[in-house]
Amino acid sequence: MSLFAWASRRAGGIAMLATIFLSYWVVSREARSAGFTLPSIYLFSSQSPRASTPSTMPTNTDGAGIWTVVFAYYALFIHIMVFAFPLRSCYAVIELTKSVGRVARSKSLKDFKLSHGRRGSSTSLSSSETLTSSRDIASPSASSSDAGDYENEFLTDADAERVVHAIIIPNYKEEVDTLRETLDVLASHPQARDCYDVYLGMEQREHNVELKAMNLIQEFVKKFRSIEYTLHPSDIPGESPGKGSNIAWAGRKLSERYSMTARKDVIVTGIDADSHLSSNYFALLTNMHISNPETALTTLYSAPIIFDRNAHAVPAIVRVGDILWAAAGMSGLYGASTIAPPTSVYSLPLELIDRVGGWDCDSEAIGEDLHMYLKCFFALNGNLTVKTVLSPVSQSNVKGDGGEGLRGIYNDIMARYKQALRHMWGALDTGFFLRKAVELWQERKHTARAFRPLHVALNNPTDSVITQTQLDSINPEQTHESGIYSDVTTDTLKDPNYERLIYLAHRMFEAHFLPLQMTILVVATTLYVIVTEGGADSHHLAWIFSWCNLLRGAGFIEVACYLVLYERFHRVCATAREREMQEAGLAKGMCFSHRSLKKNLVDYVMVPLVAPLYGAIPCAQAQLQHFWTLDLVYTVSKKVTRQRAKSLSAEAMA
Repeated sequence: MSLFAWASRRAGGIAMLATIFLSYWVVSREARSAGFTLPSIYLFSSQSPRASTPSTMPTNTDGAGIWTVVFAYYALFIHIMVFAFPLRSCYAVIELTKSVGRVARSKSLKDFKLSHGRRGSSTSLSSSETLTSSRDIASPSASSSDAGDYENEFLTDADAERVVHAIIIPNYKEEVDTLRETLDVLASHPQARDCYDVYLGMEQREHNVELKAMNLIQEFVKKFRSIEYTLHPSDIPGESPGKGSNIAWAGRKLSERYSMTARKDVIVTGIDADSHLSSNYFALLTNMHISNPETALTTLYSAPIIFDRNAHAVPAIVRVGDILWAAAGMSGLYGASTIAPPTSVYSLPLELIDRVGGWDCDSEAIGEDLHMYLKCFFALNGNLTVKTVLSPVSQSNVKGDGGEGLRGIYNDIMARYKQALRHMWGALDTGFFLRKAVELWQERKHTARAFRPLHVALNNPTDSVITQTQLDSINPEQTHESGIYSDVTTDTLKDPNYERLIYLAHRMFEAHFLPLQMTILVVATTLYVIVTEGGADSHHLAWIFSWCNLLRGAGFIEVACYLVLYERFHRVCATAREREMQEAGLAKGMCFSHRSLKKNLVDYVMVPLVAPLYGAIPCAQAQLQHFWTLDLVYTVSKKVTRQRAKSLSAEAMA
């Protein structure tokens, strides 16, 4: 391993130590210059630190010199970023609230979905074995139709029918009720029998997993276009257990099912075991895919997430932690954004998955959503198209192992901390970003690309490597007849988009560096102001620390404003989901968490505690651990289900 590769994987930890050292150096030197000594000298003395005399303490009128200037301007830079993030989130949530509400009221969207409900389709019962042999699914003939994105009329005929939604549900030791509820929601969609191919991504190491999968398939076989399961082996070298390796295996297997012609209109969606997606999600996805043929095969679709299932049943600090986590995802989903990494749930065309070689399975890919986004971004030289699906994904807040009173609250808080640590472990993606950025620069003049279907590339790695010389030597007229290289796709990429690369670098820093850097510098700048108070401003930096105080205060006000704006967003989304579940007959016993400013006033008090507990502290723990290990033990969080909700309701009534 090269030094650069080693350092890139520990970039967060190196940055943390560098900031701490810089802060200590500057504050200690400035303290000496101003007449302070280390507090330990006066630990058992009645003297004040300011009371020391020149004869007992050396002074340094220059302080830390140029490093003080570096420290001050870096602190200002970090405070500007802290000010900008909630401001962007506020703008995003305002725009998303309006757009989501408009889509939910769309008559064209409703007509589009109902047109599927009037048509039948064939279904099939399959097992993981059926996925080991290649078989083609013919794509229905399509008729041309002019349609835009969500603002315009929706497709209603064979154009929409030809789009197949391959939905992967990776899971390991998930409760059957959790999976059943998720499948119930998907099966309630009018287009489910026409367009949904569901893949249960199971783990071989789970006890009786095949029986569990087959029972679910028997229950839902007539409700989808097809429903199948895959078994991810537990002994593949180099793979780390988790959602990434699970969805990667399911992706390899489903790739075998679709022909070269059909796969251009296959959109793969990865969801969590407890994710509830509205039928609007797939209707909008279909419309955007068909309406934008020039970018359809190079587009990744992201959606906002909302915790509207059991938010009322978790401590306020857990609830606010999840709201701010959702804000981080939403901050890139406004209309003008060109950088929109997904959070948990996302969709992308099968051909784009072919292009990037599927999902990675090593320890660096534990945050598979962001990691897959980065793979697609760099595979297209930064010219990845991103679109927002204006249908929020319903999620449940993490729950602990139960318990009464304070014990239950503590368990919930610790369960959320473990999830935060898993999120912050994704800082390894910063190293992946750095290495891919260097590779992008090195390969900037080589824009020709050739790739094969995912299952061919992985099953026959020697045959999947196709050089441009080999392709040039093949007679195109003979290719189809001989079958040689008939499954190879070639194209020429656009030149690298360095502007988007800079924007992405900013988002990576914001996600993996900012929480901890801000905490360190808040403490350091406060100490600096204390030790230099009343002294000469030899570096003319006092204005910077005044601005830091203003930006820090403004940042907290912006977060409070975001929570106020979030109230309406949550109300719009939760109301729409409850109405859809009532129409589908699934609302009985299902959890719905509604918010109000008066009822959730305590949430605003929790903001100062959330930042360190679920931001800085797990970030520091993850980045320190990266110095000796890149492996994280992946654990499954508890999910709320309809059946559990019934039990809770019964206990509450009793």
